[in-house]
Amino acid sequence: MSVRVRFAPSPTGFLHVGNARTAIVTWLFARQHGGHFLLRIDDTDTERSKLEYEMAIEDGLTWMGLHWDEKTNQKLRNDRYDVVIEKLKKDGRLYPCYETPEELNLKRKTQLSRGVPPIYDRSALKLTEEQKKKFEAEGRQPHWRFKLEMKPIEWNDLIRGPVSFKAEDLSDPVLIREDGRPLYHICSVIDDIDYDITHVVRGEDHVTNTAWHIQMFEAISGKVPTFAHLPLISDVEGGKLSKRLGALSVKAIKEEEKLEPMAIVSLMARLGTSDPIEPFSSLDPLVASFDFAKFSRGTPKFDPDEMIRLNAKILHDTPFSEVNIRLANMGMPDIDDSFWMAVRANLERLDDIRAWWHVVDGQVTNALTDPDFTAKAADLLPPAPWNEKTFDEWVGAVKSHTGRKGKELFMPIRQALTGMDHGPELPVLLPLLGPEKVRQRLLKAA
Repeated sequence: MSVRVRFAPSPTGFLHVGNARTAIVTWLFARQHGGHFLLRIDDTDTERSKLEYEMAIEDGLTWMGLHWDEKTNQKLRNDRYDVVIEKLKKDGRLYPCYETPEELNLKRKTQLSRGVPPIYDRSALKLTEEQKKKFEAEGRQPHWRFKLEMKPIEWNDLIRGPVSFKAEDLSDPVLIREDGRPLYHICSVIDDIDYDITHVVRGEDHVTNTAWHIQMFEAISGKVPTFAHLPLISDVEGGKLSKRLGALSVKAIKEEEKLEPMAIVSLMARLGTSDPIEPFSSLDPLVASFDFAKFSRGTPKFDPDEMIRLNAKILHDTPFSEVNIRLANMGMPDIDDSFWMAVRANLERLDDIRAWWHVVDGQVTNALTDPDFTAKAADLLPPAPWNEKTFDEWVGAVKSHTGRKGKELFMPIRQALTGMDHGPELPVLLPLLGPEKVRQRLLKAA
């Protein structure tokens, strides 16, 4: 069977880490099976959907390397939805309800006070045509519910295993608003049917929706896809993601955190699985090792700091040929392979290289007034050629001749060479500066 999957974000906000995980997992599964990946923009909510968010979603997926084979927008398919909805009405699977939100809320409260589950009582099915006309004469417009068949709803979930619901424990879901607009449930099912979707990957918060959807699939076509419900991620303490972390978008990870795309992909592809979380520079090994059987039903913990650690490890193994154009676009076209190889092991983010390049290539300003010490340090500079062992050799000699140690030894040297109290590692920096530039900066500080 040919695998066909979809990723279906709503453009009502930026793509956040939870949705990014779903996209990554869905894409890896599709590519492992040589399948078809559909990007479906769920934009039936015309008031909240914005083109800005849709473009950001596409940019985020492209940045992570998750290229789609096909794209569609739900807002363009209303005519198709109307056809299916009319058939469901004709078949008696959609029925009009005239309760106001206040009346429905009162029913729920009454049921709860009696210790009864708040399930819709289907009273609308008992309305006569005269009663319906009277409601409409009063200005009431009906919302439409899907009539569930009273039979077990079962499926074998790729992550959760066998899942079973009793239809009598569920309310008939509302599919059409009072203003006539279809809700997510029916639009999603119709799209999955029309695009021959074979597997649906989504969060476990959709499990009850899936029970409803299975009967909708059967009512429309009889074809039901295979489902995989991912456990929702938590924060590092195991609690619900805070508003800050929950809103951490792919756009922010790219533009504000300035992380590499494979940092988030490496983390999210393995989060909640039996495979170790490791830094990957390519999607290929993640595709090759993907298996839904490796996913646990437990709640995985999301630690943003882990992305930063992965980011550093990815950069440490990145060849110059993969960053040279990016560095030039960042305003540092003169960085060469030798400079990159010298400093990459000290980078956490690619943007960190600016500090190194500024210190080596820019003008250093310092307000140090310790002429005797810096002059003595300049006199004790070892001869060229220099390497990463030169700094320790030099500082050892300075310590021996001046009697200084600790902060009193290292801080004046750092300030003289870099103009900063912290920054690039001096043993790596010294050979990059070279004897002449180091001597000039020490004497200038003196």
